Amino acid sequence: MYLRLALSKDKDEVLRLSRQGNIVEKPEDAVKDLYVLEFLNIPAPYLIGELKLEQRLVENLQSFLLELGKGFAYIGRQYVITINNIHYKVDLVFYHRILRCFVLIDLKIDKLEHYDISQMNMYMGYFAKEENGPDDNPPIGIILSRSKDDLLVEFATYEMNSQLFVSKYQLYLPDREELRRLLDENLSASAEEGGGGE
Repeated sequence: MYLRLALSKDKDEVLRLSRQGNIVEKPEDAVKDLYVLEFLNIPAPYLIGELKLEQRLVENLQSFLLELGKGFAYIGRQYVITINNIHYKVDLVFYHRILRCFVLIDLKIDKLEHYDISQMNMYMGYFAKEENGPDDNPPIGIILSRSKDDLLVEFATYEMNSQLFVSKYQLYLPDREELRRLLDENLSASAEEGGGGE
């Protein structure tokens, strides 16, 4: 919670959620800005490929489902969709039982690029037209990346589907010193935004 509080833009919301739990009513409620994948036990300096990361997530599915949050049900990995006789693979597919929609996750270990966003939008369009049942809501797309460039995301998603999210993941929680530094930075920034009060 301290890490999420330190990294969150909406600290009051994080504190509210820590007290009452997450109430899922809309797609934004089901998606986090940051996912901590410490349960994978990947050493900090070691980088693994996307397929290996995906395999580790599936091997630790119970822990990953807990990190995703309430309502997620696993459907599959490397889910094949075919458009004009070309096969594409969605890294991970879930169904959100509360929101009644598919949740598509694409993993990125390298820098997020604009075409990653357009690819996810295509996956979402396919699921909306070809996979959704009559009672399903539009799908949610999550690109889970090691780094997130907010400006790139803003421009690449301009007037695009509001159910496409880019979230960041990290493989481990920061140590005590790093967490203290993050909290101090955020407290200083909050004090400056608030006019230096308190």
